[in-house]
Amino acid sequence: MKYSSLRKTHPKFFYHSCKTERAGKDLRVSFEFSIPPGISFSPALIIRDIPVKRVKEIGKEILNNLVFNLGLVEMISYWKATCSPEIVVEAGPLDQKQKAWFKNLILKGMGEYFYKNKINFTSPNFLKIASLTTSLTPLSYPHLNGVKENQQRTLVPVGGGKDGAVTLELLKETNIKLRPFLLNPKKEQRDVLEAAGIKNPVIVERTIDPKLLELNRKGYLNGHTPFSAYLAFLTTLAAALFGYKYIALSNEESSNEGNLRYLGKTINHQYSKTYEFEENFREYCEIYLSPDIEYFSFLRPLSELQIAKIFARYPQYFPAFLSCNTAHKTYSGTKHPERTWCKTCPKCLFVFAILYPFVPSQTLVETFGGNLFENPALIPLMQELTGEKRFKPFECVGTAKESIAAFFLSAKKAEREDGELPGLLVYFKKRILPRRKNIAKTAARILSSWNRRHFLPAQFEDILKKHAQS
Repeated sequence: MKYSSLRKTHPKFFYHSCKTERAGKDLRVSFEFSIPPGISFSPALIIRDIPVKRVKEIGKEILNNLVFNLGLVEMISYWKATCSPEIVVEAGPLDQKQKAWFKNLILKGMGEYFYKNKINFTSPNFLKIASLTTSLTPLSYPHLNGVKENQQRTLVPVGGGKDGAVTLELLKETNIKLRPFLLNPKKEQRDVLEAAGIKNPVIVERTIDPKLLELNRKGYLNGHTPFSAYLAFLTTLAAALFGYKYIALSNEESSNEGNLRYLGKTINHQYSKTYEFEENFREYCEIYLSPDIEYFSFLRPLSELQIAKIFARYPQYFPAFLSCNTAHKTYSGTKHPERTWCKTCPKCLFVFAILYPFVPSQTLVETFGGNLFENPALIPLMQELTGEKRFKPFECVGTAKESIAAFFLSAKKAEREDGELPGLLVYFKKRILPRRKNIAKTAARILSSWNRRHFLPAQFEDILKKHAQS
């Protein structure tokens, strides 16, 4: 269906209500959305094993506010079906700054969705957010005040990839009290925790309303949403419920680079992982959620290549981690017990390339189930990753400069160890490398860089610097 006809047929999207209810030791959160005429959604999530005492300490007003705000980012996944020109919020109060904040999140966080659906999101009056009431000043969490800095606790979201594993590994040997956070736990997430020797994660199970999937099958709009923005609001709710001051994400400096330009705007698949979003959310959290909970990305000063170098020091994670999104899609909704690297997507090739210079070759081949550099069918993906063709893939991959540096370092290693290069690296050396100058210096600069634009509290910065410079 064309987005213009859907917008005419469905001019308004409604966020009606949000609700919480105890279910034994768990807390169930549900939302009510609708798109007249005739479309309604009731998504829900369950937060497992909540401490009853903490819920009472927080109080109903603060809990409702946190849940209401979570619903504001949850609704984006359902609004995208029709791209309705007006969002009407009935569930709670919003002031003008909040409306502007969420409009900005939608316009920047949904860039890939707009691009792929050929939507002109720059047109006048493209989106209006209306609210029935005005926001009140949020309350603070007095139970977090006065806690000594070295005793404050940290929630660490773990997705099953290398970045979360690095954050866990670097923090677990310190005096920082950390607890993993898992959303819809998958095998690789649990395997990473087992490799880390850490138990008792905070677990949340999120359910997508099946009516949304039905609409997708009928031709309604679909596309990428700013998942990390959802995670920001969800982990803030969890931090309040379980008594954690810090939320340590594992987003790196590389995510700041966009994929392409569309209608004069930068489209970034990873927008909600960027420094810009992190800064915006921290400001929003301080005003509208809680000034006592601090959200930051522990790995922000580093590039993907630097993180890969650190990750290579911890071989216990090699059999456990998995970053292939195609594997997740392949087995979504099935009972297939195993997930594995597809070895044909941009993410697989990128992760293989950044790890190859630092991990024993045979170990890496065993981890992925093959040598990706020997597959000539991946040359177009290598061209995209290195900026030689089209644009950077819509995946969570590093910058073009990082990819070039990774392939360069991989080629040097392969020549040193084997005396000859596999097909992909032969192509890189003959067709891509000659057009690039001072690659060795660029690679060295990337591996020693430190991005000063970050929000790491002092003790976290000291921990990361020690490991990044070693």
